[in-house]
Amino acid sequence: MTNRLKKTYIGLILLFLYAPIFVLMVFSFNSSKSRSNWSGFTLDWYVQLFKDSQIMNALTNTLIIALLSALIATVIGTAAAIGLLAMKKTPRKIILTLNNLPVLNPDIVTGVSLMVLFIFVFNIFKAGSLGFMTLLLAHITFNIPYVILSVLPKLRQLDPNLYEAALDLGAKPLPAFIKVILPEIMPGVVTGWILAFTLSIDDFIISFFTTGSGVSNLSIIVFSMARRGVNPKINALSTIIFAVVMLLLYLVNIRSAREGTKGLRT
Repeated sequence: MTNRLKKTYIGLILLFLYAPIFVLMVFSFNSSKSRSNWSGFTLDWYVQLFKDSQIMNALTNTLIIALLSALIATVIGTAAAIGLLAMKKTPRKIILTLNNLPVLNPDIVTGVSLMVLFIFVFNIFKAGSLGFMTLLLAHITFNIPYVILSVLPKLRQLDPNLYEAALDLGAKPLPAFIKVILPEIMPGVVTGWILAFTLSIDDFIISFFTTGSGVSNLSIIVFSMARRGVNPKINALSTIIFAVVMLLLYLVNIRSAREGTKGLRT
């Protein structure tokens, strides 16, 4: 009886979380613009989506910014996590507390702060404006703490003498890190990259405050379109994004499972 209650409880939670997404996906194939009545199956909204130059430009900007910010944030965050682990206990606690502040800080505070900072810098140098670069820098900034939090646990699981042993056996510092340390912490690095990538695609508030005219990502375009009423093209776009993210997570889980199986065999 207890197991049945647990399964029912988990099932209700999953239903509550995924039912809205399922409804959105179903109505992305609805031939009518109605969000309550099913009028027939169609792929027209997907065709119109890919013909919409505004959405396609926003999609291009979103993917470029997400890929670049995730990659740069992963490199910086991994290096920062390694540096933090090498610090003494008290400074490490202070820096980790500072690292957690952007995670806990409301997005609107982070967005307004970055906007004020960028405008202040532009006023000092009498050049520059909000646009693609400021949007990219903002995404890198809020992604780094998440990468650090993803990589640190893997670093803590390592034998602290592993790197020194590689150096004693004749490896130089960089090859020792790439061939010995990096493969061991790779699951944390990949997790940090995926988290940074999805957060970048998802972000609206920080992007809204740190971008300029002519540069928009998907969240800003969806927001501007939703104010005039939810267009079925948004449903189609959301369905594609959800499917891509699910596929990415599935591939990562398969890779992690295979690595775990190899570890058990060895």
